[in-house]
Amino acid sequence: MNTTRRDLPASPYLAAVAGRKPSRVPVWFMRQAGRSLPEYRELRKQHSMLAACFEPEVACEITLQPVRRYGVDAAILFSDIVVPLRAAGVDLDIVPDVGPVIADPIRTAADIDGMKPLDMQAVQPVLDTVGLLVSALGEVPLIGFAGAPFTLASYLVEGGPSRNHARTKAMMLAETANWHALLTKLTDLTIAFLRGQIEAGVDAIQMFDSWAGTLSLADYRQYVLPHSSRVFATLAEYGVPMTHFGVGTAELLGAMSEAVQPGRARVVGVDWRTSLTDAANRVVPGTALQGNLDPVVVLAGWEVAQRAARAVVEDGRRAVDAGAAGHVFNLGHGVLPETDPGVLTELVALVQSL
Repeated sequence: MNTTRRDLPASPYLAAVAGRKPSRVPVWFMRQAGRSLPEYRELRKQHSMLAACFEPEVACEITLQPVRRYGVDAAILFSDIVVPLRAAGVDLDIVPDVGPVIADPIRTAADIDGMKPLDMQAVQPVLDTVGLLVSALGEVPLIGFAGAPFTLASYLVEGGPSRNHARTKAMMLAETANWHALLTKLTDLTIAFLRGQIEAGVDAIQMFDSWAGTLSLADYRQYVLPHSSRVFATLAEYGVPMTHFGVGTAELLGAMSEAVQPGRARVVGVDWRTSLTDAANRVVPGTALQGNLDPVVVLAGWEVAQRAARAVVEDGRRAVDAGAAGHVFNLGHGVLPETDPGVLTELVALVQSL
């Protein structure tokens, strides 16, 4: 295990997630590298989404683009949550305006038995990207990430994006042995992918459980939480900050915060539907919060966006007073493709000034 970590004592992001007092409110954006940036669109003319993820120089450049343009307090590795599935031999593609599409969905016990573990050689280009970024970012921390076992399972079982996740829930509720076998394999895959990123040099990790909000709290606790908890418990030895994020997860925030072991830098992402103050009262004490400006607000122009951003910062301060370990300003989900980059640039400067 490589336990050598970069020493970034001045990082507002690392201070906030660890419960220390940052020099300013740190800010970064989920999907900050992507379709909203003209320089990204220009680069993508030569590379498909998946191809870009596996080209270290390209992925490094895409990761750096929002750091240069916006001056955010953290970079997040340019990749995709289905990258480790591809590296484990799953036949898939990321279809424009659709999302990940699986050629042969996982539906039976035989399908699950036939799943392969993560091929670390296949993800070596991603780890090489991390190495390039650690050298290029200077004092800006790098966040690595992966999809959570439940969200990966949803793509695999449904065959692609789904509104109701009907097949996924049917397997979960009616074929429980198959379900846990599937999530056990996906948990192993997620651990291996995140471990590789940590050992390559990322300063923090985030696990995206994008579709967990479709579940009741009882189902989440029974069918999902044990697997997500194993991811964080296995990686706790590295001591890096860990963020757990999902959309529509107001009722799950407490359980999601339990997944990260006590005594670690624990962060829960909050979407725009729940105030940060309410979230502080739901999560385990000592949890830092990330969020939670509605991404659509940024499309409404600067006056609307700056008022809403000030409100989020104030809500974050109240959340810290209510027991949250810290607050990292972010959107409540990813940057929308229609977003004006100029508004985000002004937003970063405003939040950092507050």
